[in-house]
Amino acid sequence: MKLLADENFRGAIVRGLLRRRPDLDLVRVPDVGLMEADDPTILAWAATEGRLVLTHDAATFIGFAYQRVHAGLPMPGIVEVRQDLPIGQVIDDLLLLIDVSHEEEWESRVLHLPLR
Repeated sequence: MKLLADENFRGAIVRGLLRRRPDLDLVRVPDVGLMEADDPTILAWAATEGRLVLTHDAATFIGFAYQRVHAGLPMPGIVEVRQDLPIGQVIDDLLLLIDVSHEEEWESRVLHLPLR
């Protein structure tokens, strides 16, 4: 599964994911030259690349994702993670999702963590 971490997604989570799963295909918004890009541009890039988006931004990002779905545009899926969750729990939950799902299952879906 290919992932894209939003620019404000906690670096400790990204580092923990990569530490536990070094072969994980995970890039961050700054890594792909989208640092100053708005949410719709980031979602369009993620859709083109087939990357599930990881974000803490429930306020605006989710709304733009649903706009894409309603417009009939591809939306690769989003996992919105509450910022107050323990890092270890987030890493465990994300790795579980990666292990038990396929990319095509995420199309046009938004999931909110925590899972429990």
